[in-house]
Order: sequence, then structure tokens, then C-alpha cells
Amino acid sequence: MRELQIQSIIRKKRRFFKDKFLYLSAVQDIYYNEIVVWKLSRCNDLQLVLKTLDLAAQKRDLYGTIIHSRKGNCHDNACIESFFSHFKSEMFNLNSYQNEKELVQAIETYMYHYNYKRFQKRLNHRAPIEYRISMAA
Repeated sequence: MRELQIQSIIRKKRRFFKDKFLYLSAVQDIYYNEIVVWKLSRCNDLQLVLKTLDLAAQKRDLYGTIIHSRKGNCHDNACIESFFSHFKSEMFNLNSYQNEKELVQAIETYMYHYNYKRFQKRLNHRAPIEYRISMAA
């Protein structure tokens, strides 16, 4: 890589408060790029996934919905992987959080920002909620 003057940038895993992790599970509507529901947990387990899916079922009619998740292949999950890449870059590169409450508040703010304020080129430079509303009109 040195001969070709190529540099690799890899984001390292970090513990963001008191040497603990929080795990984020999210459901994304890939037509509108909207994060429909999300859930945080201290454990990355089946319960986190099931609670997230329960929230999705409460919020939307899931008839015809395809739930896709497969460990180990980022290309199968490209849309949500892209979201998580933006999330990590925008949440953690310039910010640090002192405790869990501060981190959770920042995540809530980010999710609102992502759905309502963050314009996306693919959505004609609109935010996901704005785009969904305009398509329904």
C-alpha cells in the first residue's frame, strides 16, 4: 500500500461511556430512507431484535414487508450499513459522551435530524419524512 501511496482508514470500536456498549437496532424503509423505528439495549441479543420488530409492527402495516438481515455480508444489507456508517461518522467523530443519558439524548436527536432535517441526494435533496409526505400527496 505504501508503494501505491494508498492509506487505509478503519474505524476502531470504541466504548463510548464507562467502558460499556449500547447496541442500536433499527428498521429502515428503503424506499424513503426513513428510519421507521429504533431501539437501544445493553445486550446485542434476540430480545433487542424482537422488540424492534414489535415497534415496527405497531407503527406500520407490515403486510408484504421483507425483513432482511444476515450476519457477515454487508452487501446484502447495504442500505442499513450506509445509514450506520453515516450515523457513526456524524455522531462520534466530533463528539464524546460522558454518560449513558447524554448518549441516548444525542441518539434521539440524531434520529430526528436524520428523518426530518438531513437532506439526501437520492430523495431529490429532501429529508426522508418530507419526501414520503410529498410522494403521498
